[in-house]
Amino acid sequence: MRRFSMGLLAAVMGMAPFSAVAQEKVTLNWALWDWSSVAYYKPLIEAYEKKNPNITIEHTDLGSADYGQMVMTQLSGGATNLDIIQIKDVPNYIQLVRANTLENLTTALKEPVDTPDTKALTVDGSFYGLPFRTDRWLLYYNKDLFDAAGVDYPTNDMTWDAYYKKAEELTQGFGVKKVYGAHTHTWATLVQVFGTLDGKNSLVSGDFNFLAPWYEQALKMQEDGTVQTYAALKTSATHYSGPFFNGQAAMMPMGSWFIATLIEKVKNGEARSKSWAIASLPHAEGVEPGTTASQITSLGINRNSRHKREALDFVEWVAGPEGARIIASTGTLPSALDKAMAEQIAGLDGFPKDETSRGALQSPKTYLQLPVVMNAPQLNLILDRTHDMTMTENVSIEDGLKDMHDAAARLSQ
Repeated sequence: MRRFSMGLLAAVMGMAPFSAVAQEKVTLNWALWDWSSVAYYKPLIEAYEKKNPNITIEHTDLGSADYGQMVMTQLSGGATNLDIIQIKDVPNYIQLVRANTLENLTTALKEPVDTPDTKALTVDGSFYGLPFRTDRWLLYYNKDLFDAAGVDYPTNDMTWDAYYKKAEELTQGFGVKKVYGAHTHTWATLVQVFGTLDGKNSLVSGDFNFLAPWYEQALKMQEDGTVQTYAALKTSATHYSGPFFNGQAAMMPMGSWFIATLIEKVKNGEARSKSWAIASLPHAEGVEPGTTASQITSLGINRNSRHKREALDFVEWVAGPEGARIIASTGTLPSALDKAMAEQIAGLDGFPKDETSRGALQSPKTYLQLPVVMNAPQLNLILDRTHDMTMTENVSIEDGLKDMHDAAARLSQ
C-alpha cells in the first residue's frame, strides 16, 4: 500500500501542515461492532498508539445486528464525535456513499491505490473506504463426527454433490441428540451466492432463474432432515456458531472470520467441537476448485470529523502491511493476504495442522458476494425477503424468483 502524502492531505482536507500540530494530543473515535468478540481491535490500537504516542484511539460499539442503520443514523445526523468508520458490507457502503457521509479517499492519495478490492469498491471513479479485511466463504467440519460415522474428510476439490452425499451419511440420531450432517445458516447468502461462482451469474443482473436449483437443493436438505429447518432456526434465533460448537452439525459453510472465533472458543472451553478443520468451499461442476465468494470490510473517514488527517493516517496504517500482519496474527484474513500471512495464520496455536486446512486459506478466484451497485441496499432487502418466503415455503421457488425479478425491475424504473 502506498503512503499518503501528508502535504497533499493538508491541501485536500483544508488542514494545517503536519509540523504545526505534530505535538498535539488527539483522540480518535472508531465506530465498529462486536468490540468484545473481535480479536484484532485491541492489538491494532495498542500497536498504533505505541507508534504514535500523541494519538489515543477510542471506540464506539454500535452492535452487529443493526450496525448499518445505527452508523447511518449517526453520520446522516451530522455526528462529529465519530472519526473512523468501519464499513460492514456493500449495502452499508453504498448507503454511506449515497448520503455523502464519507470522505473521498481517492482524492487524498498522492498516487492511486490499485488493488482488486479498491477496484471493487469504486463508485464513479472514486472509493470511500480502504479495505483491511477480505473474508472468504470456507467449509468448516468436525473431524470427530466424521470419524464416528466413518466418512472421509472433505477435500479442497469437493463438489457440491459430494457435500450433499456426505451430509446424508453424517446425519445420525433423533431428537435433542440428533447430529445433522450439515448446517445452513439463515442468511440468504448461504443459498444465493453459491450460484454466482461460475462467473456467469450475478445477484445484480436482474435475472434470478439460475437460483432455482440452489433453492431446490436447500429445501431438499430440510425435507431430508440433513440440516435444521430455516423456520426453526429463525424462530429460535439460533446463532450459527451454536450447532457447530455443540457438535450438532458435522459441516458448515461459513466465513473465514469464524477461524479466529473457533481458536479462541476452543481454548477457553466454550466450544466442545475441539477437533475441527476447514476445507475450500465445495464447487459446482465446471467451476475451478477453491473458487469462493468474498466480503470486504473497509475503513472510511467521517466527512464531519475534526481530525481527518490523523484518522486517515490510522486507516492507512491498518490497511497497510503492519496492520495486515497484526490482523493475520489473530487468525483473521486481511485484505493484503499473501502467502507469508497465510502461513502465519496456519501456524497459529489452535489452527488445524492438516494440509487441507492450510491450503484452504488461499483461493484461486473470488467473487464479491454482492457487487457494488447504487441500488445495493434496496436489492439486498429484496433478496432477503424472497429468501425468507422461499425457505419457509410460503411461496414456491418459481413464484419467489418471479417476485424477486419484478421487485428488482422496479428499482430500475
